[in-house]
Amino acid sequence: MSEVRLRLERVERRFRTEAGELPVLRGAELTLHAGEIVALVAPSGTGKSTLLHLAGLLERPDAGEVVIGGRPAGTLSDDARSALRGRAIGFVYQFHHLLPEFTALENVVLPQMAIGTGEKEAARRARELLAGFGLEGREAHRPGRLSGGEQQRVAIARALANRPGLLLADEPTGNLDVATAEQVFAQLLAAVRGAGLAALIATHNPELAARMDRVVTLRDGQVVAA
Repeated sequence: MSEVRLRLERVERRFRTEAGELPVLRGAELTLHAGEIVALVAPSGTGKSTLLHLAGLLERPDAGEVVIGGRPAGTLSDDARSALRGRAIGFVYQFHHLLPEFTALENVVLPQMAIGTGEKEAARRARELLAGFGLEGREAHRPGRLSGGEQQRVAIARALANRPGLLLADEPTGNLDVATAEQVFAQLLAAVRGAGLAALIATHNPELAARMDRVVTLRDGQVVAA
């Protein structure tokens, strides 16, 4: 059995509303192994983004445990969680969230330098990744001068920059036209498979979901096979 990169153990998440407490996740459990790409397909409002935020250590569960690469995160300090997130987890969102004042190259360099990678090595890695996504000659362009598909390719390169063991993606092609979405998704899958990552990818597109290794959904606050 390959290495476990993500394990959610009876995770609960509740939100306070004017009408009272709203339970979103109720003992959710999920395990992802290295080399496994899992689609998360569920209706809006069922907790997909919440699940991804918990898995990515952006939020803390109200109960249960999140284990990243064999390391339980529940008792870690905020600084330790941030350090683990920066090294072990890559994120891709529907909207690229690139820093507009920096070039494509700089957007991929910065997260590497944040964990202590030297600038020269970070730039080499960034150029390698951007070239792999067909962005040679676009490295010096700021996001505003890139197409939507190019921006999302830069965002994927950024997510892969620190060689994470786990990739989390929330509707990564949902903001693109059909043809561009197909191209970007194919490149994303190839990059993830090539690096042997574990990946959890939320999507509303059943055709994209069918190309992953398995499909899960959220039902009554729990993760179940779709």
